[in-house]
Amino acid sequence: MQCKNVTECACPKTECKNHGRCCACVVKHRTTDSLPYCLFPDNGGDKSNYNHYKVLRARFCKEEN
Repeated sequence: MQCKNVTECACPKTECKNHGRCCACVVKHRTTDSLPYCLFPDNGGDKSNYNHYKVLRARFCKEEN
């Protein structure tokens, strides 16, 4: 897959070698079972898929009430 680099990366980790390199970033996060910051900015420091599930569940359960 070929992917263009971005000039405005949302990730605060500017020292990361994958900063602005979306395809490389997604591959890295897929192998570490976590989500890139740009897809899950409200993570409280925990970017795991399980935490993403908990945050989404809490959000949608709150909206149903």
